[in-house]
Amino acid sequence: MATIQLTKIIAPSVWGWLGDRSGQRVRLVRFGAITGSLFFAGVFLEPGFYGLLLVMLAFTFFWNAILPLYEVITLRTLGKRKDKYGKVRLWGSVGFIGAVALVGGILEWVPIQKLPWLLLPVFVGIAVSAFLVPSDRGERKPAAPKGSLKAIVTHPAVVSFFLMNFLLQVSHGAYYTFFSIHLAQHGYGKLSIGLLWSLGVLAEIGLFLVMHRLSQNFSVRQIAIGALTLTMIRWMLIAELTDVVAVLVFAQLLHAASYGALHAISVQYIQGFFGQHHHGQGQALYSGLTFGAGGAAGAWLSGFLVDGISTAAAFWGGAVAMMVAIVITWRGLRPPPKDDNA
Repeated sequence: MATIQLTKIIAPSVWGWLGDRSGQRVRLVRFGAITGSLFFAGVFLEPGFYGLLLVMLAFTFFWNAILPLYEVITLRTLGKRKDKYGKVRLWGSVGFIGAVALVGGILEWVPIQKLPWLLLPVFVGIAVSAFLVPSDRGERKPAAPKGSLKAIVTHPAVVSFFLMNFLLQVSHGAYYTFFSIHLAQHGYGKLSIGLLWSLGVLAEIGLFLVMHRLSQNFSVRQIAIGALTLTMIRWMLIAELTDVVAVLVFAQLLHAASYGALHAISVQYIQGFFGQHHHGQGQALYSGLTFGAGGAAGAWLSGFLVDGISTAAAFWGGAVAMMVAIVITWRGLRPPPKDDNA
């Protein structure tokens, strides 16, 4: 399972560079979806531990290329209407809830060994749907575009942006790794735990529906600081008041801030700073450095806190990470330049 995080750090940068150089992002998405599905089919060969490790490395290398490229395609298609991004992105959350409900229901009737057979049609469906997206015009990147990638990545505001998102994912390490265990330790049943997970995703969907209004009325910095503060409060509530159902429900509703708001402004922030010529690599760095490296570091560090102290301590660690992120964002995050190529 760790290979998913490993390739998430490396693969998006490779595919983002290819997308920026060739301009053929839709074709790369199609290739990644088809090839990733074919490699995933290797699980049916029952290859043993090392064989399965190779299958996962190959599958996730192509699979982790798709989402960053699709983010670029979506924002390029929206153009001046990029504030509508949330209304497109919410369908990913709807799909997540649908998959959890459907697959979870089916697994009540069939053994878990059948899970790969349930996943394969989903991967094939994604590959097929990729062919419904119109192809790119294939505009190649000029040999020396204005503004080098190094100059953009080392810009103080961009450094602050990546540090903010890295710490955000570090803080989510306890949530994604130990939230269910933490709830079970406090006497919550499987149904209650599942409903609380779903509530967080529903809050995320609600946020995506109104995100365009927030973007029009507040600056990126204001939204970021507000969302980080609410995320810090969320981890403290989960750590200390887990037994109070109403408080836990409120904490899960704050997923709208800790994921929804920050992800929505981040993809637009990258478009503004990295521009037309480096947009794919910008999205790739965002995916790799935050969801990849940040997520892996958060899971690893929270494991030490759970082992040494308790699951509550891991959530307090997330709150501390958010305190640091708030300071960095307050001091360093600045709005991106106007994107003439949007």
